[in-house]
Amino acid sequence: MSVVQEFVGHGIGKVFHAAPAVLHHRNWRPGSMAVGQTFTIEPILTLGGRKVCTWPDGWTVVTADGSLTAQFEHTLLVTADGVEVLTRVAASQAAQQQQVARD
Repeated sequence: MSVVQEFVGHGIGKVFHAAPAVLHHRNWRPGSMAVGQTFTIEPILTLGGRKVCTWPDGWTVVTADGSLTAQFEHTLLVTADGVEVLTRVAASQAAQQQQVARD
């Protein structure tokens, strides 16, 4: 399994894609988050290699080796007590969504 490194999470502020860039792979770049800061994590995981190709439409991205991928995203808020996951789905809501998907 690999992590596509060309795409990153980001801060959310007065503009949607704000600093900082949030890397989803091991790195040694210094950085810190401050109370009140909101950011996303949105890794793309692939069963093959991490290299990607962008289609001519300029939007669609696929793995160079055609391997399966999965992408998810969460938005987090740094609080005085830690981190709050703003996009967390309550268990009851998740069960309801699964039921709708089965129907």
